[in-house]
Amino acid sequence: MAVDKAQSWTYAEHIVQDNQLADQARTQAAELGIDALSPATGHFLTALATMGGVKHIAEVGTGTGVSGLYLLAASDDSVLTSIDIDSEAQNYARNNFAAAKVRSGRYRLINGRSADMLPRLSSNSYDLVLIDADPAEAAGDVSEALRMLRSGGTLVLAHALNADRVADPARRDESTVALRNLGRELLEAEDLVSSLIPLGDGVMISVKR
Repeated sequence: MAVDKAQSWTYAEHIVQDNQLADQARTQAAELGIDALSPATGHFLTALATMGGVKHIAEVGTGTGVSGLYLLAASDDSVLTSIDIDSEAQNYARNNFAAAKVRSGRYRLINGRSADMLPRLSSNSYDLVLIDADPAEAAGDVSEALRMLRSGGTLVLAHALNADRVADPARRDESTVALRNLGRELLEAEDLVSSLIPLGDGVMISVKR
């Protein structure tokens, strides 16, 4: 039986209901030119962070706190380290976390380039790492994220389909080719169990063996 995948994907995106604070953070992101994660992708992050006793989380791409709100909603005990070069966006994130009544001790916002900051974070110490930043730097960010993850930890690469460009072989721009190659490397890596999920702008999930 033929299945309309586009209709199914649209249904998956719109079946979830977002809260007012997440909507506010997403609006703030749009005003700053930041492509925030979709509501369905956010709810998926919450589900991931709920499973397997996830406590120590890191992310590249704080933005206005959209992804952080979803990640921190999974547990009252989880802690988030988040990196971004945009201090204005991080100020919005800080305010949004406060509005969500997230204790200040549960998150640490680091202003700086991921290439400079990720190497300073501990190896084998994180349960989940989200990469949601510049596609041109994704490969380096992923390499550091895998170093940081404990065995059994989960890497999440957001915007893995790059606005549907990755699926189009005719697209040969630098960012698209980089993400396409990175996705293949993750799927083929023997020390990872990976899957590409066409949710939002694409989510690549890799579990470290």
